Amino acid sequence: MNAPVLCDWTGANRKYVAAEFARLRALLGEGELKQAETEVERRRAMMPTPPAVDALTGLFGLSGFERDLLLLAAGVEMDARLADLCARSGRGLTFGLALATLPDAHWSALAPVEPLRRWRLVDLDEAPGLTQGRLRADERILHFVAGLSYTDPHLGPLLREVEPPRLMDAGHRAATEGTAKALAEAPGMLPTLLLDGDDAEGQRDAAALVAGTLCLTLFAMSASDVPALAREQEALATLWQREALLTGAGLLIEAGDERGAAVTRFAERIDGFLAISGQAGPPRDRPSIRLRLDRPDASGQRELWSAALGARADELALLVEALAGQHRLSARRIAEAADGIAGVAPEDAARRLRALPHTRAPRLDGLAQEIVPKAGWDDIVLPGAQRRTLSQISVHVRLRNRVHEDWGFAGKSGRGLGLATLFWGDSGTGKTLAAEVLARELDLPLYRIDLSAVVSKYIGETEKNLARVFDAAEEDGAILLFDEADALFGKRSEVKDSHDRYANIEVSYLLQRMEAYRGLAILTTNHKAALDPAFQRRLRFIVHFPFPDAKHRESIWRATVPAATPVEGVDFGKLARLAVAGGTIRNIALNAAFLAAEAGTPVTMAHLKRAAHMDAAKRETSLTDAETRGWV
Repeated sequence: MNAPVLCDWTGANRKYVAAEFARLRALLGEGELKQAETEVERRRAMMPTPPAVDALTGLFGLSGFERDLLLLAAGVEMDARLADLCARSGRGLTFGLALATLPDAHWSALAPVEPLRRWRLVDLDEAPGLTQGRLRADERILHFVAGLSYTDPHLGPLLREVEPPRLMDAGHRAATEGTAKALAEAPGMLPTLLLDGDDAEGQRDAAALVAGTLCLTLFAMSASDVPALAREQEALATLWQREALLTGAGLLIEAGDERGAAVTRFAERIDGFLAISGQAGPPRDRPSIRLRLDRPDASGQRELWSAALGARADELALLVEALAGQHRLSARRIAEAADGIAGVAPEDAARRLRALPHTRAPRLDGLAQEIVPKAGWDDIVLPGAQRRTLSQISVHVRLRNRVHEDWGFAGKSGRGLGLATLFWGDSGTGKTLAAEVLARELDLPLYRIDLSAVVSKYIGETEKNLARVFDAAEEDGAILLFDEADALFGKRSEVKDSHDRYANIEVSYLLQRMEAYRGLAILTTNHKAALDPAFQRRLRFIVHFPFPDAKHRESIWRATVPAATPVEGVDFGKLARLAVAGGTIRNIALNAAFLAAEAGTPVTMAHLKRAAHMDAAKRETSLTDAETRGWV
């Protein structure tokens, strides 16, 4: 008659371990050995699945003696009677006691390259010598034998479990499933999965999908947590591989641009499933498979939004079209956005989705400054031709998905699809203000690029900084504003030395990124002639901001003074005789308002005249009588 099977594995494992401890006590002289061995077999037959110690034996290839030695080390911690028996030897549990007591003993069991010490299943106090040093079971292993499973506390702070993807681009899924099949069928050592592209979250999802196909749980580790020293790398690799065997796990190292060499060396110490995202090179001693994943294009974005929104996709169709055309989001972020509007009324859902570009600032880390746009079309004064061109820029941004994807222009060529635009004209003529107007019109983030932070004297660093700018801006469809662009986009020089050659490489790289960038990049300059001609040919729009004539200056004055500002006797026609650009007009109006506020009176022409002279002195110029005649 077959023994009954206990469905509660944890309870059955606990009783099995107790039977094993009784067998070990019999080996040490307490109890009947044959009776204890019979009880062990009976308890094993009642297990629904193998006991934990048997799993350990198989995972790490332990001999019978090594298995008993590990159980004895665990028993000293878990069974008081067993601990007392070992204590009678005078030193507690030692290798010498095990050699004298346990069957099939062999001296090599505690060699550093053998499983017990190689995988740190037991710890040995080496000071008294190999046979007399005290042996202890590692705490993680002790609890595993007892039936408790958790992530090793030494690894816990470094690891993050990666959930399987809920939403995935169809192209990404097909490529990932093909890669998973190739990995599973690869002979010999499992190849390293190398992930690159601009979709970091998509790469994480792909690694999780591959791990799931291999029946593994995926954990992610940052490259910054990989130690540089070989000894520390070896210790970390040992702990990870032990954990991977115990829990059935795979590892993703998210490298980015950091510590590529250290990651490569660390990867060479890892067996089992390993994925690396970013710029780290493949390990030298194992095969690798490379998979590139970029954020989905506009058509892929639409499909992801439709899948994520489900039945709500139709009611939000126009907004989805705009989001798909303006942003390159990861599938994971789209899924999170869809979750955020679950059960929300349509108008509130639309409001939340429109605010999506502003919920996560691009990762520009000091390379850019966000400008919150407040100006609208009524705040900018330009000739009709320039206003029409600005309107066309807005149209090109809003409808690029229809023209590029639906009408097939993107399929013809990937070149010339960028929206690089040049605003040129004297300082203060409204170039930055126009960028604000477009950002507010399109409801997109606007970032002014700090050229002093981008341009580096170190070879190759400028290209890295530019890559960070464009990669970060791609996701949210941000508008990039390069002020005083001639500092970066100037004419390429004749190559006289290595610095000239690398400076030209920087300009060439920038030309390529500007052409490939699907968002709107605005460059401003006071000196159009200083720009590289090759760059000017790649611009979609060139808008000249002329110095305003008297008629336009009067309009600027009227638009600059807010309706809530108290004024008395202000003549905008007379103010327009002052030959200054819009930026200077705004400075004068603001200073005049402070003068009036200090005096406790409305703003008058006297305040404005005084403010105008203050501004001229700041610019080290003087005002003519003709400009201010009749102001007071």
